[in-house]
Amino acid sequence: MPDSSFSFEKLTNKIQVCVSKEHTFGTDAFLLYDFSNAKPKDLICDLGTGCGIIPLLMSRGDNPPKKIYALDIQPKAIEQLKITLEKSELKNIEPVCADLKELWDGAPIGMFDLVTCNPPYKATDCGIKNELDAHTIARHEILCTIDDVCRAGARLLKFGGRLCICNRPERLCDVIYAMKKHGIEPKRLRFVSKTPSDEPWLFLIEGRKGGKPFLKVMKQFYIKDGENFSEELLKIYADYAE
Repeated sequence: MPDSSFSFEKLTNKIQVCVSKEHTFGTDAFLLYDFSNAKPKDLICDLGTGCGIIPLLMSRGDNPPKKIYALDIQPKAIEQLKITLEKSELKNIEPVCADLKELWDGAPIGMFDLVTCNPPYKATDCGIKNELDAHTIARHEILCTIDDVCRAGARLLKFGGRLCICNRPERLCDVIYAMKKHGIEPKRLRFVSKTPSDEPWLFLIEGRKGGKPFLKVMKQFYIKDGENFSEELLKIYADYAE
């Protein structure tokens, strides 16, 4: 029987996302989904998938990616995703309960076109951590670091494959260093602000395995334009709960 703490968020008429207090989703997941620009032919792995929101967003529409592995170390997150998949008609998402530092038996190493990750934003020595709960794991680099994410991405990706990550601006140097250390060259960078007058609260970065050095800094993304959501954000949300 499903956990009584589970509830459902409508993503489309066919997809009801199983969420909980520990494993839910926010705007950053939608932004990373859009930035990653998944293609129908892609073999994809989403690291630290949580409730599976990024694979689920990718799977909307008539031409979803051919297969998406959704990996998380926390069994409850994978249980939620399995419940979502049972309630939907999606066949291209494979939930995997595993540690990204080790990956899983039978993982198609070196074959992925795209790896995505919305990682813990806070370094291990930042903030107060009282106990090892789901929120702490999601926010702090306890069970994995950005270096672990980039190492896993490098193992999974084929030559020319892409790693897409979001994180806080104060971690930008750490992310770029970890990417380059593992042979992934940063190619696109976009900062996200709540309004045109606010400093960035998030960045989105794409690296390419074996890519040549050249980093394109894209036009800044704004969540709101004045009092209203920006046209760009509304476009990303356009198919949400239709």
